[in-house]
Amino acid sequence: MIHGYHPIREVLRSRPHEVSKLLVAARPGKRRSEIEALCRRHRIAVEEVSREHLDQLTQASSHNGFVAVRDTALRDVADDGELREAAGDPDLVVLLEDIQDPRNLGALLRVCESAGVGRVLIRDRGSAPLTATVVKASAGAAEWLSVERIVNSANHIKALQDEGYWVYGADAAGDPPWEIDLTGKVVLCFGGEESGLRARTRKLCDRLAGLPMRGRVASLNVATASSALLYEALRQRIS
Repeated sequence: MIHGYHPIREVLRSRPHEVSKLLVAARPGKRRSEIEALCRRHRIAVEEVSREHLDQLTQASSHNGFVAVRDTALRDVADDGELREAAGDPDLVVLLEDIQDPRNLGALLRVCESAGVGRVLIRDRGSAPLTATVVKASAGAAEWLSVERIVNSANHIKALQDEGYWVYGADAAGDPPWEIDLTGKVVLCFGGEESGLRARTRKLCDRLAGLPMRGRVASLNVATASSALLYEALRQRIS
């Protein structure tokens, strides 16, 4: 299931064939009219239910009165290791490992989609699964990204380097990103909330990129740091 106005709107726009039914408890209004119009366009059944029923289904009150039921016959490609088609820059890749907080992962995917990332690789072991919470935290951006669950970061890094990609790891001790050439074929690697990148991944990176800290706080949240690094890459790529 997917819950929340923004995530459901995006899945109805990007992959409506995966939705078998919409459950709605929202009051009549602009948002409900928009979602129901998308369902009519794609011939998706709409069932009105109580808000309490949606609370029980989602174990949350943040569904905004909308829950989309996915067709169980259609597997989530993100869990298959297959790629979703996306319109981002194919030469800009993000590799994530050990992002355990689903809200952090969702926020990070939202940044990736906004910055035009072409592919997102997520190391399966140690990372949060792509749940409805992640999709909602991404404000539906996860539905537009090309996402692949991978087993081994090192193998993928080596393969990407063989394809001509430069691999940069996010690390507090790294060089400022504006001193690094982030144009061309680039992979940016981001590690988990507790200890950052794994030692093997850090060693394989061509260079480490970090953000100078001028304040009293020792570090930034991974989603915040990824935003700064990715938008510096975007600035370089469009300038």
